[in-house]
Amino acid sequence: MRIVALFALSYIALVLASAHAPKPCEVLKAEITKKLEAHGVNGYTLEIVAKNKDAVGKVMGSCENGTKKIIYSKTSTPTETPGPVPSNY
Repeated sequence: MRIVALFALSYIALVLASAHAPKPCEVLKAEITKKLEAHGVNGYTLEIVAKNKDAVGKVMGSCENGTKKIIYSKTSTPTETPGPVPSNY
């Protein structure tokens, strides 16, 4: 009975450890992009920077064992240029 309990505890510990494994930055960036696009967010950039680097924007997550972070920043939307003026005027 002790062997079964020990095996079960070992299995649970292994599952929990793998659930908290650090994600590669590109994988996390893709997940964040997917969520933003699902909410209809446009006009933004996601940038992967070193943890200790100052960056303008909101930190959306950390990756690679906390050595890097993903920064969200809004981009300016380009102003529409007016179309050609009709020659009737």
